[in-house]
Order: sequence, then C-alpha cells, then structure tokens
Amino acid sequence: MSREQTWTAQGVIDAVSAYMNKDHVAIVKRAYKFAAVAHKDQVRQSGEPYIMHPIQVAGILANLKMDPTTIASGFLHDIVEDTGVTLDDVRELFGDDIAMIVDGVTKLGKIKYKSNKQRLAENHRKLLLAMSKDIRVMIVKLADRLHNMRTLQHLRPDKQRRIANETLEIYAPLADRLGISAIKWELEDISLRYLNPQQYYRIVHLMNSRRDQRESYIAEAIVDIKHAIGDLHIDPEIYGRPKHIYSIYRKMRDQHKQFSQIYDLLAIRVIVDNIRDCYAVLGAIHTKWKPMPGRFKDYIAMPKANMYQSLHTTVIGPEGRPLEVQIRTKEMHRVAEFGVAAHWAYKEGKTDKVEATNTGNKLNWFKQIIELQEDTDDAADFMDSVKGELFGDHVYAFTPKGDVLELPKGAGPLDMAYQIHTEVGNHTTGATVNGKIVPLDYEVKNGDIVDIKTSSNSAGPNRDWLKLVSTRRARNKIKQFFRQKDREKNVESGRQIIEQQLRDFKFDPKELMTKDKLQKVVDKMHYSHIDDLFAAVGFGDLQPVGVANRLTEDVRHQREEQRQRQEEHELLEEHQTIDNTESESSSHRKRKLKPSEGVVIEGVDNLLVRLSHCCAPVPGDKIVGYITKGRGVSVHRANCPNVAHAEANGERIVEVYWDNPSETTSMYNADLEIQGYNRDGLLNDVLRIVNSTTKQLNVVNGRVDHNKMVTISISLGIRNAAQLERLMDNLKNVQDVYVVKRPFR
Repeated sequence: MSREQTWTAQGVIDAVSAYMNKDHVAIVKRAYKFAAVAHKDQVRQSGEPYIMHPIQVAGILANLKMDPTTIASGFLHDIVEDTGVTLDDVRELFGDDIAMIVDGVTKLGKIKYKSNKQRLAENHRKLLLAMSKDIRVMIVKLADRLHNMRTLQHLRPDKQRRIANETLEIYAPLADRLGISAIKWELEDISLRYLNPQQYYRIVHLMNSRRDQRESYIAEAIVDIKHAIGDLHIDPEIYGRPKHIYSIYRKMRDQHKQFSQIYDLLAIRVIVDNIRDCYAVLGAIHTKWKPMPGRFKDYIAMPKANMYQSLHTTVIGPEGRPLEVQIRTKEMHRVAEFGVAAHWAYKEGKTDKVEATNTGNKLNWFKQIIELQEDTDDAADFMDSVKGELFGDHVYAFTPKGDVLELPKGAGPLDMAYQIHTEVGNHTTGATVNGKIVPLDYEVKNGDIVDIKTSSNSAGPNRDWLKLVSTRRARNKIKQFFRQKDREKNVESGRQIIEQQLRDFKFDPKELMTKDKLQKVVDKMHYSHIDDLFAAVGFGDLQPVGVANRLTEDVRHQREEQRQRQEEHELLEEHQTIDNTESESSSHRKRKLKPSEGVVIEGVDNLLVRLSHCCAPVPGDKIVGYITKGRGVSVHRANCPNVAHAEANGERIVEVYWDNPSETTSMYNADLEIQGYNRDGLLNDVLRIVNSTTKQLNVVNGRVDHNKMVTISISLGIRNAAQLERLMDNLKNVQDVYVVKRPFR
C-alpha cells in the first residue's frame, strides 16, 4: 500500500467507480457530501481542513476495494464524535449497517473515567466487541489509524510516543490477526520511527547503503529460478520483496544480531496460478539449491490463523548465501496482502457476504474476544487478556484427528482441553504428546500432537490446576466449576464472614441480617438472590466490608443524628449565655484551652472549643474557628467547605492556632480515603502500613463500584499533620493504590 498517495474526494470517487455500479457509487458520493458539510470550518492539528482526514481514510479503503457500506463509513467515521450529527441521524440517512460501523469506531466521549488508561481500555473494548459483530468496523478503524500515523508529526512528542506505543500494542497486532499485512507493516514501521528513531534511521541508512549489492544478488537469483522452472511450462510472477524495517529491528533485538548478520533482508516471491504449481516450483528450487534444515514451512497445508497461505523455504542460494523464497497463488497473495478485507471486497457488482461470513467463522479468535468479555467486567483487565492471549506469541498443535488449535505460547494440555470444550477440560485425567505421556504442566510446542485423556468418572478439576494453566479461559472455567461445586459451602462461609464483619463494627448481626434488609442490599449490589451474595463473599469475589456497610448504613446514620442531638443539648445547658460573648473585652488576650485540644483562640475567652468532625483537623493543619450558636467555637481546616458556608451565614470567624503542634503527645482523630484497584490483599496491605503508624484504627467503609475500583474509608489516631503526611505518602506507594486523600464530610 503506497505511503505517498494523497487522495482527493474526486480521486476516491474515481477509484470506486472503477469497480462499483452507479447506485453504489451514489451512496459513496452522498456520504462524502454529508461529511463535507458536517466537518465544514473544522481543521486538524496540521492546519488542513478536517475533511481531508475522512477523505484519506476512504481512499485507503478504496485501495482495498471495499464495499460501498465500508467506503461510506470511512467518510462518516468521525461525524458523530466530532460534529453535532447524532447516530440516529446517520441511521436515518444511511441505514443500520453504516450506523453500526460508525458507532463501533466512535470513541466513548461522554463518559468520565478515573484515568486515561481506563478510558483507552474502555474504547478498545467497545471497538473489539463491535468488530466481533461486523469485521468492517475494524477495517475502517485500521484505515483511520493508518492515516493518523502518517500525520503524527503534527502532534506533541509525548502524544506521538503514546499513540505509537498504542499502535504497536493494539492496532498492528490486530492488522496481523486480520491478515492485512499491507497495513500492518506500515503501522509497525511508523511506530518504530517515533518510539526509537535512532534505531529506525540507522537501519534505513544501512539498508540504503547496500541496496545495489542486494538488488544485484536478487536479480541473479531470479534468473536462476526461471531457468530451474523452465521445464514446468508455467509463467510465474517473480520479484524481490524487501524486508520491513520493524521486522529487521525485531530480529536484531530478539536474536541479539548485528545488521550484518541478517541475510534475509530481501526475499524472493513467486506467484503462480494454482496450488499444484506451488509445489512444482518448490521441488524445482530444492533441486537447484540445497534447502536449509528446519527452514521450510507449509502454510498452504496448514494456514495461519489469519488465513495466510504460502510456502516458505530458505535455501543456500547463489554465492553460498541463504536465500528465502515464498511461493503462493494469486488468490493467496491477495489474501496475504489484504487478509479478511479481501473477502469483504466488492466483487462483480455486489459484496460477497456469504464468503465474508464464512471467513469470519474461520477466525475463531473472535469467539475468544466474546468469552474474555464475559469473564471480566474490568476494561483494563479485558485488554490485558486480549493482548496476552490473542496478540502474543502463539504455537500450533494438532489433535489426534488432525485438527489444528492455536494456543498462546506457554499453554499446556489443560489450556488446550478447555479450548476444545469446557466438559473436556473438566473431565481431563491426563495427556499424551506425540504418543508419550506428559505431565499436565507440560508446555505445548509447535507441531505437537496432543491427545487429551478424559473419563466420565472424573471427579473434576483439582484446585492445583489453577497453577498449571496459563490462559484466562481455562482459569475462569476452573473457578466456575468450584463456584458451582462449593456453592453451599461458600454460601455458609459468606454468611459467617459477614456476621463477623458486623461484630467487628460493633453491631448485632441478628438485628441487621433480616431477610428484608438483606434483600435491599442484594438489590443495590445487583445480585439475583441472597445466597448469590453470600456465595460471592465466601468465594472471595466480594469484600465483606462492602456488604456490612450497606447493612449498617441506616443504623449508623441514626446513631450519628442521636449523637449530634445529645451533644447540642449538653452544650446548650453548659453555655446558656454564650451569645453575649461578643460584648466582652476586646483586648487581645490569649487563653490556652483544654490541653487535649491544644488550640489557642485570639481575643475571645470563656468559650468551649470543639474540633469539627467534618474535616477532622490535626495539629499542624492551617485552621480557623467560628463561633456557633449554642456550641462554642468550632475549629476547622482552613480549606473546609463549611468555613465558607459559615461566613455566608454571618457567623463570626475567629483566629485560632495550635499550641506547639510538633510537641503534642495527644492523639487526634483523622479521616483518610484510599482509592485503588480491588485486588486480593489490597486491604491487608493498606492496614499493614496504617498499623505501623498507629494502633488507633477503625475501618468504617469499603465499597466496590462496577469496574472493580474500591474506596476504603478509615478513621485513625494521629499526633500531628507531619505524621499524617508521612503515612499518606507511604500509602501512595502501595501497589494498585491510586488516590489517598483527607475527605470532607
């Protein structure tokens, strides 16, 4: 695919007119005109009109000879995200298919996320799930990403690196999985240019410096091949194919080689009419030159997961130097360049949707995306699974019947068993590889014939299997088995854990764990039944502190109101004449109040001092006080929202300060709020850090939201602000803790 071509709108129309009928060309024209009006007056970072980007995306898709729905979606792909046009507008004007593709490519723009990483993960998950419904969503997205990468020079360096890294981690592997090598190679090369420019330009320079020598060698080899196959009476297309920059970089990095040690900088590609000719040419080449052991791959008999087919062989060619030769048919070459896009391409006035559907059925990893989505609610966790299991290195193993299964590198027999079927995995008793019995922790290798042994009398998985599997699918299926098997045990265990949690909070479980109150908690936490809630706690999927908080919410609220009313009553009795204090001496006398409070008030005497509960000030904090009606002086942190509220209500603000805050030995109540990812052991890690600072600790709250982020609220005894600041710094260093702050109530 040409990197230099700059498309015009008319150029795209001319390109599609060469292979579409008039009605379909009209759809493409209408999409362009609508996009041009919607993006009017918008400009890109480069300063050029925004509509140039949709035009280039549509041009890339036209180069792939995509159908009118895909080309129109290329023109419209940014219209919902960047203009006032709604998805309903697109659906009404262009139909359901185009609206679905545009929606699939559109980012989640109206939802606020706690981090940029979470936002990206949610966008990627949305895109992948939309792709699993219609592969054209991803084809449009890849075209969009390709043009954005071509114009990356207009962004800030930090954005360039972030986008290049995202492209290398997500989009280039996706293009590879879809077999669209024409896009994959360019995405990888451009990404390397921004992530490691020194190595990129070094390789470019080294390749250019020896280009004439390599091209002369390839020309000589092509002549020899033509002579070798002269008796076959076929007319192949033979040409040299330069190795891409990123693939050279990876070989140098992964194999610790110097540039001079890489011999396959150029490969020869032979394209023939049919499969029989492929093997005939292979035989002739092996007759002419000696093949190198272990360097022959038959991707025709055993295609790659992305449908790639070709014969690869490396021979000792002219001058005794290694020479790589790739042999394929014209149709195989088209699929090798355009992958799944080749099957969605527009043919003879229509899109061959039957062939495209059959192609989608061959891409079994689509199903894995759906399964991974069902197994996790967290977007970042989902994307880590996708990158690890779908985009990482893979091995190909055979079943005894000759079926080929693709497994992540490092997978074992149990992973393979669960990939075949859940029941096969659950009833596995052993495995043989290439006719030999192997342990279940055996690592499957390329070409292994793996026979999974099962028994209907098997008791099911062993908990130790969780340590033996490497794929998320297998791990989740094993956990699912034990959830079901141990359900009654988990229900009872969960009930006991919640009861103990309530006792720790100084509540009576019998009063709070009634059917009605438990049902309210079940509804709020989106479980189907009370036993499901108990089982989740018993299995460890749900933290008991969150359930206990829900159950005690009303009681704690009532107790707090009673406490405040009692406190107000006592203060009123003790200070009946407190409102007359403003008429007392205006001299700036200073009086030290109760030593336990350590607060000095400027200019006012005979007042009760109270440290407010809403912001919990501690010695060393900047503080202010104000005189309340009937409750003395309330001392707050200077940034407490209630201070501004008091001023607005006309209450008198007084100056207060701490008396020797660094020397205090008293303990003061402080509140902290810790937010982080709800992994196993997070609460224990937090409590360990807090306990090393103070023994006066009370965990008052812990809740988990829908994306597994947990908020832990604690009250603790602390001497001064300096000690509290050190504690907060230590908590911020705990793994998976993102925010540590002092809340306002």
